[in-house]
Amino acid sequence: MGSGGLELPPGDEGHEGNTADVEPGTVSLARPMETGSIGPELDWDAAAWQEVRTRAQRAGRAYIWLNLVEQRLRTVVSALIRPIYEPVHGDDWVVAAAGPAGQEWVQRAVAVREVSRRKGYLLDPADDNVLSFLTLPQLRELMVQHWPCFEPYVDDRRDVELALDELEVTRNVVSRNRALSEAVLNQAERASARLLEMLGAGGDVPSGRRLPVDAVEDLVGDRYGDVVAVHSDRVRLLGRFPAEDIFGGARRLDAIGIGLNLLVQNFSGRRLVRLAEAGARVRLLFLNPASSAVKRRERELGLKRGELSRAVEMNILHMRRVRARLRDPGAFEIQVYDETPRFTAYLVDGDGSDGIAVVQSYMRRTRGMEAPVLVLRGGGRVVRPDPVDEAGLFPTYREEFELTWADARPVS
Repeated sequence: MGSGGLELPPGDEGHEGNTADVEPGTVSLARPMETGSIGPELDWDAAAWQEVRTRAQRAGRAYIWLNLVEQRLRTVVSALIRPIYEPVHGDDWVVAAAGPAGQEWVQRAVAVREVSRRKGYLLDPADDNVLSFLTLPQLRELMVQHWPCFEPYVDDRRDVELALDELEVTRNVVSRNRALSEAVLNQAERASARLLEMLGAGGDVPSGRRLPVDAVEDLVGDRYGDVVAVHSDRVRLLGRFPAEDIFGGARRLDAIGIGLNLLVQNFSGRRLVRLAEAGARVRLLFLNPASSAVKRRERELGLKRGELSRAVEMNILHMRRVRARLRDPGAFEIQVYDETPRFTAYLVDGDGSDGIAVVQSYMRRTRGMEAPVLVLRGGGRVVRPDPVDEAGLFPTYREEFELTWADARPVS
């Protein structure tokens, strides 16, 4: 039997399978292979798929950070070292800059470049230079050898080298397609962000102070408008984005919903007082606990009669106590509306380019704690690949808040 399932031609008389019915040199039809002999070994179950997806996601995030750092370091090395060596050595300036200490790795980069040329791997003429074939450790060697050139622009050489050391583990893991732990990935992201900041390429998105710009968002954020995160429920939101990060340091807070539990139950009254005393303006819109809309919501959720009304009343009373402690109660406004509640939204600094919003839609059988959550970034998208700037979701929710606020009644 051959490897493909075909019977081999008959041989000598004494060999098994050589019968009178089979003429010499004849290949018989393939015998069917036993079913199920290969499939089970190759199948991936749900757990295996989840594992490879997790590996790919982590490796992809790490690769983007490493790519950004390598490109930035290559640009800085070229800007600071090239003017010194190129006038004398021309296109061989990288070889000259590497010197005797780097002779081995720079010649290896030259060889890889030549192979790439012959095989047509150089897709962009701008990459047809030795510098483009240096790895991150080799770029680091050039920087260390010529540190006096970098010293006027980089504050601390030790900080740069420590950050590059932290990236080395991640670089080795990603280049060999091995498993990357979440802890190492987080360390690599922090080290990359520090390096980009030290090398003069830090992010310049205002809301990054509250909601840091993710490397993936920075590159492909235009695909998702101004939505920067989606969480399946509020518990997962707070696990990744605590209430202190959402509301702390806000200069303006506009919130609309039924009971505003995300704010009232997760951000202390003492912190709200300090926020308002520091100059923040707060506007809170609760659903009127005496309205028919509350009764309908209670029926939707299967709650006892009056249960939701009392919960909303308690939250309003708590916010009134906060307001009573302020020197300027006018900076802390509370109103109620009687319309059918459609969503809950917390707009933080929504009047400027530093805004973020947390939004949830109300679902018929799902409590607010269990509803999906969108996190939006105000002030436009991070990446604009074309001059047409499409409006995102943030202004839509801000306009809805203002319309509802105009028709609402103040709480004394």
